[in-house]
Amino acid sequence: MNDILRNIGSISLAMMVLLSTMSWTVDKHLCMGRVMDIAFFAHADNCGMEEAMAAMETDADDNHCCDDESFTLEGQDDLKLSNSDLDFEHQVFLVAFAHSYLDLFTPVEELPVPHEKYPPPILVRDIHVLDQVFLI
Repeated sequence: MNDILRNIGSISLAMMVLLSTMSWTVDKHLCMGRVMDIAFFAHADNCGMEEAMAAMETDADDNHCCDDESFTLEGQDDLKLSNSDLDFEHQVFLVAFAHSYLDLFTPVEELPVPHEKYPPPILVRDIHVLDQVFLI
């Protein structure tokens, strides 16, 4: 249940950041007060009134029934976090925390063995057999 909520939350936050930083342009073509075409990120197609006026050999400047509207929603550009916003003590803490946290995930094979260069002691007698002390 927690995994599902975490996935939903992370996807919704990612979508919120994406939509807030992206610029949107909406183009509308109106003909006689009615919306004929809406286009996102491109120009809206016209209704063909200009071609009809040209075919009738009428001046296209007299056509007051068609109108194009366009508006743009600007996204945010100031999302960069610079290191100059942090004090020196905070930077030292973040570096130390990241270094200690990443050291937790080093494989066991890569960890140093402190007694690798020293030979084991020479056994003169087998003390476990002499004292008859065995691990069970």
